[in-house]
Amino acid sequence: MLQVSDIIDRVRAYQPAADAEMIKRAYEYSSKAHTGQKRKSGDPYFIHPASVAGIITELRLDAASVCAGLLHDVVEDTLATTKDIEREFGNEVASLVDGVTKLGKINFTSKEDRQAENFRKMVVAMARDIRVLLIKLCDRVDNMRTLEHMKPEAQERIARETLEIYAPLANRLGIQAFKSELEDLSFRWLEPDSYAEVETAVAKTKKERDKYITDTSKTLSSKLAEQGFAAEVTGRAKHLYSVWRKMKANECTIEQIHDIIAFRVSVESVSDCYASLGVIHSKWTPVPGRFKDYIALPKPNMYQSLHTTVIGPGRERIEIQIRTHEMNRVAERGIAAHWKYKEKHGGGIADSDAQRFGWLRQLMEWQKDLKDPAEFLEGVKVDLFQDEVYVFTPKGEVRVFPRGSTPIDFAFAIHSKLGEQITGARVNGKLEPLRYKLRNGDVLEIVTAAHQQPSKDWLDIAVTTRARAKIRNYLRQEQRDKSLKLGRELLEREFQKGQVSLTKLLKNDPELRKLLETLSVGNLDELFIGIGYGKIDPKDVLDVVSPPSIDGAKSMPPEELREGRIAGFVRKVASQVRGDDGGIRLNGIDDVLVRYAKCCNPLPGDDILGFITRGRGVTIHRRGCPKAFDTDPERRVEISWDAKAKINRAVQLRVVTANRPGILATVGHTFSNMGINISEANCRAGDDGKAVNVFTFVCSDLNQLKGVMRALQKVQGVVVVERA
Repeated sequence: MLQVSDIIDRVRAYQPAADAEMIKRAYEYSSKAHTGQKRKSGDPYFIHPASVAGIITELRLDAASVCAGLLHDVVEDTLATTKDIEREFGNEVASLVDGVTKLGKINFTSKEDRQAENFRKMVVAMARDIRVLLIKLCDRVDNMRTLEHMKPEAQERIARETLEIYAPLANRLGIQAFKSELEDLSFRWLEPDSYAEVETAVAKTKKERDKYITDTSKTLSSKLAEQGFAAEVTGRAKHLYSVWRKMKANECTIEQIHDIIAFRVSVESVSDCYASLGVIHSKWTPVPGRFKDYIALPKPNMYQSLHTTVIGPGRERIEIQIRTHEMNRVAERGIAAHWKYKEKHGGGIADSDAQRFGWLRQLMEWQKDLKDPAEFLEGVKVDLFQDEVYVFTPKGEVRVFPRGSTPIDFAFAIHSKLGEQITGARVNGKLEPLRYKLRNGDVLEIVTAAHQQPSKDWLDIAVTTRARAKIRNYLRQEQRDKSLKLGRELLEREFQKGQVSLTKLLKNDPELRKLLETLSVGNLDELFIGIGYGKIDPKDVLDVVSPPSIDGAKSMPPEELREGRIAGFVRKVASQVRGDDGGIRLNGIDDVLVRYAKCCNPLPGDDILGFITRGRGVTIHRRGCPKAFDTDPERRVEISWDAKAKINRAVQLRVVTANRPGILATVGHTFSNMGINISEANCRAGDDGKAVNVFTFVCSDLNQLKGVMRALQKVQGVVVVERA
């Protein structure tokens, strides 16, 4: 375990005036608070905060950050409060600890909402102080290093969250070492078979690869030295997850991945970077289309470098990155490399550097606009964590978008009104449709029409969170207006049957207030909209206003009708018509009319959510399905699988294989060995030596599907197995 003296020595190596006494007190406070607590491994719990503090020193953060690392679990896991921390260590440390602390005492409807709200809280805190996120990343790195002691389901959940959120955040902050390590550790637990396969294949060629790296580095160094450049040259194999992702993207085997080796050239100045590039290209032939200039156009995380791929010694394709020593420092430590220490007032980021982190302000705006936590989290994954394209406005301003973005995303980024009225775009002077995918260097001019309005189809085209949120809000408002009108018409019709005047009711304030209170509805518009959506049955409203009589005496209506909740409506529908497939529980009711969405084909075991559709019960989506996010949050309901139900559902798997004789028979035999009968197969061979096969079969639950996928991934010649 890391001792307090070691931590203090590390901090003083880069910040001589650091408050060593405060670090010592934080170490002792945390050690005492966690006394008796054990990790899953059986080790004392305090090993974890001590390790986190050690990782924080690798980023060379200040003493307050190191103290917060030591104390980050004290509020959550012991009797200590944020006030106690503030009293002992001051407001700065307490604020950092509070930002990292999870929302452990709030009840959410699902663990996904809890995850999203935790992330939302972290966003608010890190927008005030970026150190919150850096401490959280160090916490996650240590947790991932010791994940083997967790249960399998926890391993998968934590690894998935790390791969989808924390590794990309490390990338956004420019901390490449964290990004690579978190990706590899997540890969190990999420795809153990693929991880072992890639690790074994890379290990087999290690000896030859090390010799190749040494020889090529010497050749490159001497060639640059001849031209007068004092260059430092290093080489390495790309990390395992990067190799596997290339295999997936190109749908090929590891033997077919060429540029698995990358070299880094560090020189003194920017002009030396470009001059060195000329020397390298004169020595080895560059691969067309593989040159990227991140010095002139830095990445949003401040990463700067020249990237080129050349045909190196032995006709091997190698990637070479050329940068200055300062650029290399930023690439390793990211935003932490820009931390400025101020002896009197803590630390901060220089204004010029802070401007480069405008995406933090964007996060703040989104967390205010997107009230649905799951939608917010999904938007963050798309906007912040994809590769970027750089495009220009007609005035020459550079705009950065996620790869795959379209003119719709560009238009909404400029102005909401421009987005709502877009009909197309002139890209480099040529008229292009809304589905056009933006490319690096494009110059865009938006074409609009006053009569144009956003349509539901735009959600299949737009990529960015801003554009999708604006389109959804427009469509939801339009749908609310329609539902309000429909709800009023349906209620009038029901009142007419019961010989009740809606007009008179609306004029009678006491009766109207009583009705709204009984149905738990905020106002009249909400009542009409609820009826229009199908959340409130108009007969329930009539029963409140004019209760049914038994033997001539008035009686109170049943509670579910009096409250007018979703559960009552669904119970009423379900009692009349049973769904073709049962197996769903809604608010404890298991007799529910359900439809399964064809866009995502949910299986028992999948995380799911429901969407109320008038007259058709509840439509079931897999949680995270894009179509589910397009639905109105007000019409969503939390549902679960009924453990007693036996359901067989048709699913599809897309299996990419090498195109060789007998491979299809082997794949079919694998299905047979798993007790699976293929009901339909669509097989197509391509010109690239691979075959794409889509198999349809009946499956009972997610565990059975995962078993089939694991078995198929072990078949020699199978490249990709994924759910279609």
